[in-house]
Amino acid sequence: MEVGHNFSDKAKRDLTLVQAAMNGDQKAFSDLLDLYKDSIYFMLLKMVNNKIDAEDLTIEAFGKAFKNIDLYTPNFAFSTWLFKIATNNCIDYLRKKKMEKKTVSIDKEEVEDGFYEPQINLMAEDPDPEEVMIMRQKEVLLKSIVQKLNLRYRRLIELRYFDELSYLEIANELKIPVGTVKARLFRSRELLLNILKKTKANL
Repeated sequence: MEVGHNFSDKAKRDLTLVQAAMNGDQKAFSDLLDLYKDSIYFMLLKMVNNKIDAEDLTIEAFGKAFKNIDLYTPNFAFSTWLFKIATNNCIDYLRKKKMEKKTVSIDKEEVEDGFYEPQINLMAEDPDPEEVMIMRQKEVLLKSIVQKLNLRYRRLIELRYFDELSYLEIANELKIPVGTVKARLFRSRELLLNILKKTKANL
């Protein structure tokens, strides 16, 4: 890759990491995550004003960036590219959230924290018995699918979404760095999403 003419030392450092990541260096991905996770998080927190949403959107932003890292070109700094991905993803999230408040959907597919599942949203303040039963059936289905994951990834999903632990609490529970939790959780959700897609296709 040819470095941009106005690249700072920081941008050149990032480019070296990006090139390593493109060549399959997992540590390079982890280094990029550590360098920018806090600044991305605080930017998103200002946009959504919700810590949990900001955390999940941060992971989504890195997930999209890392998945498409081969598309990055050094015409501009990696940080500029990453922040643009994070901002656009957040805008899409806010737009969808706004639309969900305006519409009532029955038996439509919705993405919730990276999971595909049948969505029934009657906008009722108190769910009726049938709605409760449907919610329980979805939970049972999701848990059965989670069991198909590798133990390391399954444990992360269970701690995050069933036990509702924070990233820090998961890190303390598993005795691994918070950055590792976030990186592995992204991979866990990606694997789970693939299983869910296959399950839906076979229904």
